[in-house]
Amino acid sequence: MRGLQYHLDLIYELTKKELKVRYKNSALGYLWSVLNPLAMAGVFYVGLGLIIGVRVPRGEDYPFWLLLICGLFPWQWFSNSVNACTNVYIGNANLIRKVAFRREVLPLATVLNDLVHFAVSIPVIVLFLLLARHRPTLAWLYGLPLLVLAQFVMTYSLSLVTGALNLFFRDLANLVQIFLQMLFYMTPIIYSLKWSRIAAFRHWLLVNPLASLISGWQTLFLEGRFSLGMWQLAMGYSVVMLAAGMLVHRKLEGKFAEVT
Repeated sequence: MRGLQYHLDLIYELTKKELKVRYKNSALGYLWSVLNPLAMAGVFYVGLGLIIGVRVPRGEDYPFWLLLICGLFPWQWFSNSVNACTNVYIGNANLIRKVAFRREVLPLATVLNDLVHFAVSIPVIVLFLLLARHRPTLAWLYGLPLLVLAQFVMTYSLSLVTGALNLFFRDLANLVQIFLQMLFYMTPIIYSLKWSRIAAFRHWLLVNPLASLISGWQTLFLEGRFSLGMWQLAMGYSVVMLAAGMLVHRKLEGKFAEVT
């Protein structure tokens, strides 16, 4: 119990430190959590919606810009966490060499930090939903925590692997950035799996674990429904990824102090 309390306190302090460092000497503070996805949504809306002419199919009751916002905010949590955790052990080399603790808490604190930023961005999503004459429903009461749980486990699982492997293969950080750029277009963010023009690729896209998760967020935000099927698929991927992530991490953890 003392060990559990020690690690809970450590996770709390590390998460608090991450939040303080993120906003240190920052004039806009919290606004940076929402400006980036909003800016990306603006760029994609102008480029795809206005210039190329991408339109939401008939029968869908939402504008294209709202689809972008509902996908980009969850994506930002995922991509920020994976990018940051890839270097989390390198950035905490002194702590790893000098202090005895479970190494898994370092990426855990980082993912929790980005979870906090996602949580405080939800009112912004609600604001844009209201502007488009949509509103939260009762399904949000259980849909939000369940989707957050699936995304947290999935993000943390991948972060464990990238953080551990990057200690041994320092080029991995660059490969992760390229991988995330490719994954972005394989994930239903600038489109929806429900669009008829995407139907032929739907099964292939669902091989991507993040596709079912983001589709679940879109369904909750845009339709006010909780997609149990998408959540079950995303949660299944998350559990498998967590088991694989913990296995890889434990095999490499004993050599962390040697290579940092």
